[in-house]
Amino acid sequence: MKCMSNYRPATLLLAALASTAWGAQFRPPAVPLVTHDPYFSIWSMADRLTDQPTKHWTGTVQSLSSLIRIDGSTFRIMGTEPRSTPALNQTDLSVFPTRTQYTFEGAGIRVVLEFMTPALPDDLDVLSRPATYLTWNVSSIDGRTHQVSIYFDASSQIAVNGREEPVVWSRYHSGGLEILRAGSEQQPVLQKAGDNLRIDWGYLYVVAPPEAGTSEAATFRSDAMNAFAGNGRVPDRDSLQTFKPYAQPEVVLAYSFDLGEAGASTLSRHLVIAYDDIFSIAYFERRLRPYWRRNGAEAADMLHSALADYETMERRSKEFDSRLLADLQRAGGEDYARLCALAYRQTIAAHKLTADIDGTPLYFSKENFSNGSIDTVDVTYPSSPFFLLFAPRLLEAQLKPVLDYANLPRWRFPFAPHDLGRYPLADGQQYGGGEKTEENQMPVEESGNMLLMIAALEQIDGNARFAQQYWPLLTKWAEYLKSKGLDPENQLCTDDFAGHLAHNANLSIKAILALAAYGKLAGMLGHSETRHEYEQLSREYAQKWVAMDADDAHFRLAFDRPGTWSQKYNLVWDKLLNLNLFPPQVVQKELAFYQSKENKYGLPLDNRADYTKIDWLTWTATLAPSESEFEEIFDHAYRFANESPSRVPLTDWYDTKTGKQVGFQARSVVGGMFIRMLADPQVWNKYAHANAAQ
Repeated sequence: MKCMSNYRPATLLLAALASTAWGAQFRPPAVPLVTHDPYFSIWSMADRLTDQPTKHWTGTVQSLSSLIRIDGSTFRIMGTEPRSTPALNQTDLSVFPTRTQYTFEGAGIRVVLEFMTPALPDDLDVLSRPATYLTWNVSSIDGRTHQVSIYFDASSQIAVNGREEPVVWSRYHSGGLEILRAGSEQQPVLQKAGDNLRIDWGYLYVVAPPEAGTSEAATFRSDAMNAFAGNGRVPDRDSLQTFKPYAQPEVVLAYSFDLGEAGASTLSRHLVIAYDDIFSIAYFERRLRPYWRRNGAEAADMLHSALADYETMERRSKEFDSRLLADLQRAGGEDYARLCALAYRQTIAAHKLTADIDGTPLYFSKENFSNGSIDTVDVTYPSSPFFLLFAPRLLEAQLKPVLDYANLPRWRFPFAPHDLGRYPLADGQQYGGGEKTEENQMPVEESGNMLLMIAALEQIDGNARFAQQYWPLLTKWAEYLKSKGLDPENQLCTDDFAGHLAHNANLSIKAILALAAYGKLAGMLGHSETRHEYEQLSREYAQKWVAMDADDAHFRLAFDRPGTWSQKYNLVWDKLLNLNLFPPQVVQKELAFYQSKENKYGLPLDNRADYTKIDWLTWTATLAPSESEFEEIFDHAYRFANESPSRVPLTDWYDTKTGKQVGFQARSVVGGMFIRMLADPQVWNKYAHANAAQ
């Protein structure tokens, strides 16, 4: 099955994608459950939801648990506790862009547990709302009725960096709701920065609609689970104990639902798990609120809205998933659709959407398991296809803080900065030489990235409004590339793990295309002489590049290194921006040569090592002129994800022979896989313009 009609009913399409062909054949390395931002991001890193505790993307346990009681017998359906309680058999797993579904069967019952994070790009209020819905759908499969109760808890450890930190817990009555809350005792708001960290301020919430048969308690996990196993309910009181260092049982926010008799008709219950960080980012001495709080909303308002919107969010999420999966499959095949579905929430969850003092959205990425940088330009660049497709306004919200920083007197270099600091403190570049020296900077890389992303953004907008605000700055960067870009000096590029490289041919391609992109922007702004100058210059540079880099049947890694090769993934913008600088033979020769270098799990990044990057692999595949040729390159990446022994949220840097993670995980750069969708102008326009109002 290579394509699906866009007019198939959503329910039929989702059923087809969740069938054996979709669910059983794809084993994600890790499964997204609760995915909102770098601090509120919980995953299952096992084949079955009952094999391991759920974890934060960093691998630290942040446990969610669920039990089901069927005719007096208790079974686990999420988590490993109680260890003496058997697990109900998991029969299916399906990962959609905004939802994850697990199916379990046993004791005459089928239960479908769904995690829904309605990360809808056409609604920034919903996208920024830190609330995930858990839904249990239960039905009998043996023709009999069964007495069924459901249990859920969320550990208070979700609200602290480590187990040694004291936590407090409470409940609140609000408009008929019983809201459970947990958080750190100390509340050190925005006091730490770095990579392998969890949040230790703000509050975790769990709340369910006030239905008959529902009970809740903030208490110790062992007490809550024992009570549920005994009578199908959590304890009728909250724990009043205080935190005891080194001897504290795990405190949880627990809910139970008595469903009564379950027959052939589906019985359903749902709840919301949410996190309010109150303040999200420190941006040059200003504390920024999360975007959903920009008009004064508080946690209770957010929780009431989330519960009131449940049916609407369920419908919109299913419709979005159905439409997107059909388009992904048409663009790149079933394997491409599966892997993009897995990458969708991961891309968003590596960012935080905040509001500036005037309500302007500012969107900050975290460079997960790299160095923890915030708003890294060469992380935004590979993830930009996701936002160019779904939410151009969010790409603008990532670029604006970098541009405003580069306009400050404290940034004194003629090229673009690398980052704004270490997450969540955006107070100035820390990478390389920081603001002090040019040592270990990425001058050509970041300047080229910024010009290419802004040109792509303005192409879809149809004007140069955004570029005009920063035109003197963009001109400075273009002049730098004019001087330094054709034959780059010994400097780093985005693949900095490979070290410095002089005369980098792929980096030169980026600079040449960025100069043409600047000329295109100049033309949109009516600067005809500048447009002509840079169009002519970029064409001359492209011709020189071909002569400088030719090496028999392919092109070199570096101009001065005959016999070397590399993926020329930056060439994709020649096609996407309609620049047409490089002769078609360049792509044809490269693609033909790559066929001889592919390993089991994909094409290496270059001749120096066996590793590759999943984002760049997709960009290279997008150079292919047909879907079959695209799939031939990309499907190696799908095989990697399906077979990798590294059970972490999708890594972008892995070994093409072993399938093992080399480094990085849970990064936003996997959004670069959506670049294939930009190769079809109709698809790109359909999504980007549908969401342009936001």
